[in-house]
Amino acid sequence: MAKKKRGEWLNKLYYGDNLEVLREHLPSESVDLIYLDPPFNSNRSYNVLFKEKSGDEAHAQIEAFGDTWTWSHETESLYIEMMNGSASNKVKDALEAMRKLLGDNDVLAYLVMMTARLIELYRVLKPTGSIYLHCDPTAGHYLKIILDTIFGAENFQNEISWQRAGAKNDPHRYGRSHDVIYFYSKSRTFTWNTQYTPFDEASIAKNYTHVEPVTGRRYRRGDLTAGKSGGDVSFEWHGVLPYKGRYWAYSREKLDQMLAEGRIEFRSTGMPVYKRYLDEQPGVALQDVWTDIRLTSADKERLGYPTQKPRALLERILTASSNAGDVVLDPFCGCGTTVDAAQNLGRKWVGIDVTTLAVDLIDARLRHTYGEGIRDSYELLGIPRDLGGAQSLFKRSPFEFERWCVMMLDGQPNEKQAGDKGVDGVIRFPIDAKGNSEKILVSVKGGATNPGHVRDLVGTIQSQRAAMGVFVCMQKPTKAMIDAANHSGVYTYPVNGVKYPVVQIITVEELIAGKRPSMPATLLPYFQAKRRYDDAADQSSLF
Repeated sequence: MAKKKRGEWLNKLYYGDNLEVLREHLPSESVDLIYLDPPFNSNRSYNVLFKEKSGDEAHAQIEAFGDTWTWSHETESLYIEMMNGSASNKVKDALEAMRKLLGDNDVLAYLVMMTARLIELYRVLKPTGSIYLHCDPTAGHYLKIILDTIFGAENFQNEISWQRAGAKNDPHRYGRSHDVIYFYSKSRTFTWNTQYTPFDEASIAKNYTHVEPVTGRRYRRGDLTAGKSGGDVSFEWHGVLPYKGRYWAYSREKLDQMLAEGRIEFRSTGMPVYKRYLDEQPGVALQDVWTDIRLTSADKERLGYPTQKPRALLERILTASSNAGDVVLDPFCGCGTTVDAAQNLGRKWVGIDVTTLAVDLIDARLRHTYGEGIRDSYELLGIPRDLGGAQSLFKRSPFEFERWCVMMLDGQPNEKQAGDKGVDGVIRFPIDAKGNSEKILVSVKGGATNPGHVRDLVGTIQSQRAAMGVFVCMQKPTKAMIDAANHSGVYTYPVNGVKYPVVQIITVEELIAGKRPSMPATLLPYFQAKRRYDDAADQSSLF
């Protein structure tokens, strides 16, 4: 990545706990707009969520494809921290009431975790900024109380209902097809750009009943009088006076100008009216029920991420509540829709996510959408930069370590750790112009290794009919491991006849240093229709 120039802003994509990132890296009043869609497993039984939890439960984790917040020692510590002074009295009162009402269960854990983060989000938001919190009915009503205590009930602007899906056939209840988005400002003075939706055909037919014969432009007639006098406005103009109790809304000079411009015509009574053209109207001011934006399973935009939102939804929010050059923050950025929308609209952005899988997906998404050059405009932060950082990540979360290694190879990590048969990710490369591709299996070992691990990868390559495999290890491979890889065989690339070892070994230290296995030009993960490298001169003539 190109080095940052002095005074140049680089967008930031953080891997890590957003509470830590917010506290350690984001200055106060540095962000113009915040959007967040905090994960919560709304598919679980509502009663289970309210079940009492002991303090011995496992450490709360948020996984990109398994959203769960659990009452734990960490939750209890965070609750005590806020109650002992880091939160306002209103927040303390709200949390105490919530605990009495709910008990120590998953919903309370979620609210405690969210309260700590919303306090930090309030801190980093500029006085003219706004926050949009996206949620479902499971805990939204509790979140609104927390938002009121932190941002002030007087700064609540809207409860937006977004219809995310078509009709649902839910047995024994009304179909659930909408989410709620709470819109708060930080103060009474905030950035706002009114958004409009097109007039519907019935409204046009009813109101814009006139059509100019030459231009074909539709228009409606508008009154040129007003109910209050603003000076010398009761004069006779073109032989008529305003109706009794009414006054001209414009001066004589302005009326003459509009007539000369063809903007005035006369009724049969002689009363002048203004021609209000349909094509000059912005539309209907956007209301708080949004039914016109969907993301269907057939959309090319869809990445397979279960809680993915349409980019149009985020672009609407960003356009309404920020301006070009403003800083947009998404602390739960998931598959990166907010980041993508901010990039497309010329906003600066900061994204945070707790999984390397999400960071990998966002990085791939940006490069796929905007080209490889986009990589110079943002920083990946929190990702290991040296062997010590990689070792620390492995100790903290072996699964995230495996995902990170696969990400470094531009592969797609496994969504889940269980049942992977020693394969932690897949790299793909094209073999023809019809969209067919071959697989390279990636196996990652952060602990002790032996030749049997390499031979196991060879067997898995054969059983899954993959082309090649890459074995990534933290420790330096032994001579016997290298010998096992050397006896794995050779793969011949059908596009140009180049031969590659079936299994290659690479260490984590080599990965960090920039070394990569020898392989054909690969496809970006999650976007299999696009080749990874546009400058693959040895293949481009064949596609």
